[in-house]
Amino acid sequence: MPRAIHIFRSPDRFIAGTVGEPGDRAFYLQAVHDARVVSVLLEKQQVQVLADRVGALLEEVHRRFGTAIPPQETAVGDTRPLVMPIDTEFRVGTMGLGWDSDAGTVVVELLAVTEGEFDESVVLDDTEDGPDAVRVFLTPAQAREFAARSELVIAAGRAPCPLCGEPLDPEGHMCVRTNGYRRGTAFGQVTEPEPEDEGD
Repeated sequence: MPRAIHIFRSPDRFIAGTVGEPGDRAFYLQAVHDARVVSVLLEKQQVQVLADRVGALLEEVHRRFGTAIPPQETAVGDTRPLVMPIDTEFRVGTMGLGWDSDAGTVVVELLAVTEGEFDESVVLDDTEDGPDAVRVFLTPAQAREFAARSELVIAAGRAPCPLCGEPLDPEGHMCVRTNGYRRGTAFGQVTEPEPEDEGD
């Protein structure tokens, strides 16, 4: 069966988003054009890597070709949630990134997890052999917006413990730096162990 390649040449949205509570979030990338919506599931670390690589690619394109690129975003315009309900197309295994010099666009390709090996030449290629894929073409402004929103989504998870750096759970955190004392979500809030009954 030939692979399915979902191509978005001028998406209305290409965003990262999550479903679930901090500490138990599922991460998605979603491409939208008119009524067409394609969502793929991936790991938080993959979102971070893609956001970083998109930013680095834009800087490299500007350096090598003199292409005008927008400044790094500090504010995010599109803060709307993912389009619901989410119908997951596949889980992302491999990601590809490129620059279409003719169109002046960043090309993002997301390939499905596969059980076996596949030739990496299928990335950003229309060959019929290979995993299913989503291919999105982004203007430099859309690429900056994607990276900025992704950073916000990632940062919206559990706050890190100021002592050990591990994520804080809503009910507190057994911090290795406090010798087993439970540290609350607010810095400085420490719950000491209950004293043991010593008997009469």
